[in-house]
Amino acid sequence: MSLVDRHLAFVQALRSAGLPVSLSEGLDAARAIGTLGLTEREALRAAYAATLVKRQPHRPPFDQVFDLYFPKLVGEGTGAHDGIVPDVWVRDGGPDEPKRQGLSGPDAGPDAGPQDGPEQVAAFREQLAEAMAVGDPEVLEAMAREAVRRFGQIRGRSEGQQRWSSYNVLNRLDPGALVGRVLRGLLADTGDDPALLRLVEAQARVFEELVDSEVRRRAAEVRGPEHIARTTVRRSVEQLDFTSARRSDLEALRREIEPLARRLATRLHRTRASRRRGPLDFRRTVRASLSSGGVPLETHHRPRRPGRPDLVVLCDVSGSVANFASFTLMLVFALREQFSRVRAFTFVDDVHEVTDRFGTSGDPAEVLEGLAASAAHATLWGRTNYGRALRRFLEEHADALTPRTDLLVLGDARSNYADPDVAVLREIVGRVRHAWWLNPEHPRHWDTGDSAAGTYAAVLPMVECRNLVQLGEFVRDLR
Repeated sequence: MSLVDRHLAFVQALRSAGLPVSLSEGLDAARAIGTLGLTEREALRAAYAATLVKRQPHRPPFDQVFDLYFPKLVGEGTGAHDGIVPDVWVRDGGPDEPKRQGLSGPDAGPDAGPQDGPEQVAAFREQLAEAMAVGDPEVLEAMAREAVRRFGQIRGRSEGQQRWSSYNVLNRLDPGALVGRVLRGLLADTGDDPALLRLVEAQARVFEELVDSEVRRRAAEVRGPEHIARTTVRRSVEQLDFTSARRSDLEALRREIEPLARRLATRLHRTRASRRRGPLDFRRTVRASLSSGGVPLETHHRPRRPGRPDLVVLCDVSGSVANFASFTLMLVFALREQFSRVRAFTFVDDVHEVTDRFGTSGDPAEVLEGLAASAAHATLWGRTNYGRALRRFLEEHADALTPRTDLLVLGDARSNYADPDVAVLREIVGRVRHAWWLNPEHPRHWDTGDSAAGTYAAVLPMVECRNLVQLGEFVRDLR
């Protein structure tokens, strides 16, 4: 593969990972590389990042794809330490006779014996604890490579198949369980320090990420960087599916809510300002033209009646769509100034109002915890029942439905094969000005199994909304 082919494949992989890279930006990157040269790998990374990465959340997937197409090492990484032996690997005997007890590097011979037995795992964990206490990134990187080489191989795989697993490594070493041991060694002098706990936990996460990166590098050598980038690189945070987000992704999604709300609020304000003028006032325009000899230099318009609609949000908070409903509610309430009033209701098989959960300065984590707790009030039997929930909503909260109301229903339309009660939904939609249904599932899954998406879509527009990008596009076009 030539350098140009690799550049084009790299840019395409970034697009597949969710980064918006235009043709002109790809050309800018090529010019930057031509200026800086290819002698320094980190300079090459910086050139690509400066020309192709627009937002900070895009940086993690960028780094992952870059490491696949421009790896730091090849194969076993011979000579990776540049002649430097990490101090935590040096045992008795001094620097003139370094010993890697329980460790074997590229210089180890074939008769070095088993390297992944219980004693070797225990010895490696001790040294990993020392490395976490020191916090040297080069040492952690070298140990991650050694850990994958020693403990990450999948036995019995043929040539051309994936032969390395980060799960194998992390399951045996369990760096998270070493945090307490590291703290016991460090807190003897510093006392109880929460900041130190966070630092040690960060070291454990760094080691886990380094192990994942090393496994991806080795897998890319076997199956090609295109395949690994397509199947293992996490997409940018705004394109992560709500329903498949991991616990580690939730904090990143929370951080994205407020910036997204500010951008959308600005766009909505500009749109409203552009529509503030009413229809042309022909009489006033003709009168004003008399002072310029009958030429209408300035047009006059009738004032548009000011007014903002009410917004009612009805969302399913059952386990399968809880994350989607929570983040959508948080975004809607961050934009509540764009509406005259916002009311929110959650349901599983019963309905519960949660408008009071959203204060003017509510912390996102506290809001999510409050919404999770409110799910207990929105269920009687613990099984989603859309038909029953819609009936209860119409019976108990009909006052929320007015000709000035916009209705937003959030859910996957999966009702455990219960009666969808389309007639009730049709009556609800008939009482409001506009209504939409946001579904966090891909359209190919609609009307499969217990889904009644097609049935409900015949009553009101159903919109696919699986990530922050689609959610932002919908809210932007809402007004």
